[in-house]
Amino acid sequence: MGTKPLTQTTGRRKEAVARVRLRPGTGKVVINGREFEDYFPNALQRAAATEAFRVVEAETAYDVDCDIQGGGIAGQAGALRMAIARSILELDDTKRSVLRKAGLLTRDSRKKESKKYGLKKARKAPQYTKR
Repeated sequence: MGTKPLTQTTGRRKEAVARVRLRPGTGKVVINGREFEDYFPNALQRAAATEAFRVVEAETAYDVDCDIQGGGIAGQAGALRMAIARSILELDDTKRSVLRKAGLLTRDSRKKESKKYGLKKARKAPQYTKR
């Protein structure tokens, strides 16, 4: 993409990190060089990722160029959603209350709990045997 980005922001969720560049455009989203529909085949994840645009009614105002690393599909969609919301905020500070009310500016701090020794997972214990 040739034009200089308007903003560059970062969004995180779980282990995923999304770096987003917003440019004026038609609503095209490119992630790691791939098409949006190709990267997120699930419609729910596509809807979650672009929620910020719908909240501020700017679905076709910007093109999104994004690099996402780490995490799984759900975490990456959440990271992209936060990065886009932060970009919109950087461009227009009057949208802050709308984005805040939709809960798009709060970092979701939930992460996978670490495994404990003697257990199979963080809390799952091996099956109890009496004899």
